[in-house]
Amino acid sequence: MSAALPLSAANATDARILDSLDALARDAAGAIDRAAQPGFYDRHGWLALTHAHIYPGEPLAIASAREVADAMWLPLRDCGSGHGRALASWYTLAFAPLFAPGADPETRARLLGETARLLRRRFDTLSLWPLEAEVAAELQHAFRAQGWLAAQHVEAANWVADTVGLDFDTYWANRPSKLRNTVRRRTKNSPFTTEVLDRFDDAAWDAYEAIYAQSWKPDEGAPAFLRAAAEAEGEAGTLRLGIARRDGVPVAAQFWTVENGTATIHKLAYLESEREHSPGTLLSVAMFRHVLDRDRPAVIDYGNGDEPYKAEWMDRRRERFRLRLYNLRSIGGLSRGAAKAARAALRRIAG
Repeated sequence: MSAALPLSAANATDARILDSLDALARDAAGAIDRAAQPGFYDRHGWLALTHAHIYPGEPLAIASAREVADAMWLPLRDCGSGHGRALASWYTLAFAPLFAPGADPETRARLLGETARLLRRRFDTLSLWPLEAEVAAELQHAFRAQGWLAAQHVEAANWVADTVGLDFDTYWANRPSKLRNTVRRRTKNSPFTTEVLDRFDDAAWDAYEAIYAQSWKPDEGAPAFLRAAAEAEGEAGTLRLGIARRDGVPVAAQFWTVENGTATIHKLAYLESEREHSPGTLLSVAMFRHVLDRDRPAVIDYGNGDEPYKAEWMDRRRERFRLRLYNLRSIGGLSRGAAKAARAALRRIAG
């Protein structure tokens, strides 16, 4: 179901809140499917997996705004008590409003503005994350113009390597000597073999899950989500799944995707018992070689997180942001926004 709220007759803009992903699919009519959206996290399939596996049964409030052929959607969870959150999880590396292809900057700003006005009727506060810097700025401008207080802070680091035109050997020659020397030493008489799959394989994924469960990584609580996502990417041909083995026993695993010029490292793990032999590092070499020599991406994205080792493999550190929005035209939003502003003022005085 949806509640239609036409907002701007002058621009023939219609805005409404959709309460299901099925309603979103009907409203978008293919505009947020894989063929239309280059962004990995900007697709109906990703949102559907996120809702089904991580927030099952949680109410949705998907803002939709449309002007003739132009449209946008902002997928939110209704967390109750006037609070909404992005339909995103720890697996989502970048959240953003979803626009039908072809929207120009002026149209995007207008649709976002109507969305901000629509959401005043539903929410006191919103929390949107993780946002790229340009997306955070675009949202802040639109929501502030519609009576929201915006507060932004850094949510996570995001490391990337620029690899346009680079094969593995060229890329590797530019890595720090410490990393190259470590790999050279570990490669001599290494007990490990590596395999990189371009398809989903049940046995290989079982090995991935077993390694992850015995690694240093925390329990993330949604292995079924990750398996479903890997299966979908295997069908699409974008999956790159790496396994390192010692004497046939899996000891390290990595889950990448490669699409539209971007290779993304989603998840990696190795057995804690094998740490001193660096199976994860040697598997990374195999993965980078496979992807750079065969797929030739323009960018490799090491995901969100500021682990020191990422700087050795990557070239640039970016930031992801969390945007907290307070509806100053509601009592709840005004009180929470005032409290937020007061705390910020006290910190400035104390500092």
